[in-house]
Amino acid sequence: MFVAIVQIPMTKRSREAAVEAARKSAPTYSALGAKGLLRKYYINGEAGGGGVYLWESEAAARAWYTPDWEKRMEARFGAKPTVTYYDSHVVVDNEAGKVRVEGER
Repeated sequence: MFVAIVQIPMTKRSREAAVEAARKSAPTYSALGAKGLLRKYYINGEAGGGGVYLWESEAAARAWYTPDWEKRMEARFGAKPTVTYYDSHVVVDNEAGKVRVEGER
């Protein structure tokens, strides 16, 4: 699994505004399931907004975060996003009661 954390410096939104914005953009990210996006967590805090994205692979993540994507985000939010990439080899999933290690069943 591959993790991308997107941070956009902006004023923290109210819960209602954050939920409304997420609901509007959610179809875009639902459609990315066919391109390797496993999950997106919307984030909203004092440091800004953005998301934590879980991807099938690094290639799938990097295919989404292009210079054109960066320009669209900057135009939409008035600030340049930062994307930080991480490999994730082990996941503790307390909801499923499992520890998953990449490549193991």
